[in-house]
Amino acid sequence: MKTTPDRKQLLEARNKTVSDIIAPGLKVLFCGINPGLYSAAVNHHFARPGNRFWPALYRSGFTPRLYHPSEENLLLSSKLGITNIVARATASADEISREELEEGGRRLAEKVKRYKPKAVAILGLGAYRSAFHNPNAGLGLQEEKLGDTPVWVLPNPSGINARYRIEDLVRYMEQLRKWVEEISR
Repeated sequence: MKTTPDRKQLLEARNKTVSDIIAPGLKVLFCGINPGLYSAAVNHHFARPGNRFWPALYRSGFTPRLYHPSEENLLLSSKLGITNIVARATASADEISREELEEGGRRLAEKVKRYKPKAVAILGLGAYRSAFHNPNAGLGLQEEKLGDTPVWVLPNPSGINARYRIEDLVRYMEQLRKWVEEISR
């Protein structure tokens, strides 16, 4: 059984979506920018080899072991979820317009209002700045909320995001995890 998509499958994945991993009452709803072609082709979040989301999630203490992207539904038992600002898959986040990010931000706000996670963690500073009209935002806990839900901004876990090392991503995720544990007491 072939598990790695070929070129044709990757091209056919353009504009496809990957279903949210979501439920009411999550501790954290992680929010990517949008699915890449690889993720859409295999129908799992953060699935491209080299993406640092799953290793960082484990190393920061959110999961009891390193999950494979195909095990993403196990996140729900830890009260974690995944969604995206923009649902459609692209080869690069650069293919997404500011208008799509803004509309995705509005849809995310509605999702957060409906599911009420304790926090939403947006994985990508530039996407957050564009989607929520906050050009001066930095990483970490934001002053602004989505409804009543606190927002954290974390580095994009894509392997091509060389600005932040996995250690940086782990550190920010660990800060988020400890913060959620503290407010949950």
